[in-house]
Amino acid sequence: MDDLKNYMRVLKKLGFEEIILENYREEKVLTVSEKKKLLDKIASEILVCTKCDLHKSRTKAVPGEGNPDAKLMFVGEAPGGDEDKQGRPFVGRAGKLLTKIIEATGHKRDEFFITNTVKCRPPGNRTPTPWEQETCWSYLEKQIEIIDPKVICLLGAAAGYAFLQRPVKITKERGQIIKWNGRLLFLTYHPAYVLRNLQAEPVLLEDIKKAIELAYS
Repeated sequence: MDDLKNYMRVLKKLGFEEIILENYREEKVLTVSEKKKLLDKIASEILVCTKCDLHKSRTKAVPGEGNPDAKLMFVGEAPGGDEDKQGRPFVGRAGKLLTKIIEATGHKRDEFFITNTVKCRPPGNRTPTPWEQETCWSYLEKQIEIIDPKVICLLGAAAGYAFLQRPVKITKERGQIIKWNGRLLFLTYHPAYVLRNLQAEPVLLEDIKKAIELAYS
């Protein structure tokens, strides 16, 4: 190990900034069954999580659901009242709209994986704080690593903030495609926003069509 450290110091002095080791290790490709088992394990951890104060007021944690091998993930900001009662993501009015729009593209909801940046409902359906998102991030990060989607569709500004670590003006930035950790992020409205602004529904439909096309291209 000392010899290796000395060798690396010499290379650094010579001006080498990085060393690429080809075929250093082979990446293990997980089967769908293996992915499901790993996701179930994470879900079981989420259900009993007490890392932040959101667990104190929850009825049920909401890990997420869908295809373990999805090419596209949908990520919202946080569970709402209906989600908190059922332990499932996007099952309230906003969720029904999302399902309706997905079906309008000729696809089914269970083709994709749907979750949120935080897994417990914030009191009063408020926006999750950056600290709450950061505390819950490890769960979402593991889900992404296991599922290995090509595209992650971010529903709303809060979801955008969790990934980009900056304020997101969704009315100006929706439709943007951003490279992120070897994947593509696609920004669009949260369905709850569309329920308050019905003129935006055709826009959300077109955005989700594009996200799906991007994932399957």
